[in-house]
Amino acid sequence: MSPFETLNEFVLIILSFGSIAALFGALLAVIAQRSTSDSDDIITQINLLLPQTQCGQCGHPGCKPYATAISQGEAINRCPPGGQATVEALAKLLNTESLPLDTSLGTTPKTPMVAYIREDECIGCTKCIDACPVDAILGASKFMHTVITEECTGCDLCLPPCPVDCIDMVPAAPFTEQPKLAENTDLTEPPELTAPPELTKHNNKIPVCTL
Repeated sequence: MSPFETLNEFVLIILSFGSIAALFGALLAVIAQRSTSDSDDIITQINLLLPQTQCGQCGHPGCKPYATAISQGEAINRCPPGGQATVEALAKLLNTESLPLDTSLGTTPKTPMVAYIREDECIGCTKCIDACPVDAILGASKFMHTVITEECTGCDLCLPPCPVDCIDMVPAAPFTEQPKLAENTDLTEPPELTAPPELTKHNNKIPVCTL
């Protein structure tokens, strides 16, 4: 066999190994991509079952990070706002054994709560605004703040930073359920809504926008 033929055979062997390596590399890339996609999908499904309060009671900075941790094996019972019902739903989704809710992290509220700022006592420090994980508080430095009740998740994170303790957690229903107007109601003089019983000690009223 001539040196030229030997060289050709060597080149063919190298090319064959290169092709096989490229094929395995492409196969591994497809497997990795599919695995990542499956992982993202299960994280999304877990996150949809969480209450989205973004309260951090589970030890993570929000519901999505906790969903990611659950997908990696963390306990499914670390969400007090979601309660035992969320634990059961996660167990069913993941086809795993249910666990009792970890009450050392907090208790499940009996009714949805929202933050309420006693506006006449607010000093406009913006500390509650910085603490809110869902941007549900409106205001500016040295100006009165107010809570967008439709956006508030009831996470309680705005309470500790308030230096004048002018924030209460109250049942959401009185704010989110609008009263039904009687037929032929005169809208030029809208009724004044009274604050929930929890706040009557402060003699506060909920302002109603005049049409």
